[in-house]
Amino acid sequence: MLEYEPKILIAFAETLSGNTEIFNWLMKNGYPELGALSAALRGSVEAGDWLLKNGFPQLAALDQAIDGKAEAYLWLKRNDYNLLCMFCDACNNNPEALRWLAVNDLKIFIIIAEKFRAYRDNQYYDYHKMHF
Repeated sequence: MLEYEPKILIAFAETLSGNTEIFNWLMKNGYPELGALSAALRGSVEAGDWLLKNGFPQLAALDQAIDGKAEAYLWLKRNDYNLLCMFCDACNNNPEALRWLAVNDLKIFIIIAEKFRAYRDNQYYDYHKMHF
């Protein structure tokens, strides 16, 4: 994810807050993988499938790893996606990962992780509204 300019990563972070205007901008301006990752992180199975089918297995694995899928995390490790592993750990509020990102001047990933945690922590599930 280091290949993206900081302003693009900030835009991606905003999509995690539900900003559909920026989400649509990412999708239409050459960053559909970030839009798909945002959708996957917010629960879209179709977005995760899109990432796999369109050459972004590392982002699909990141989504799964953040959700606690050990196989996905190990795949990231085995394939040397160390930054994505640290980002995954930061999304799950691991103090060592947060410290590592700060020390390595990757504070943008701390911001994105905080946005993701804010999204996840504000979700609630009402079984009365479950779709079948």
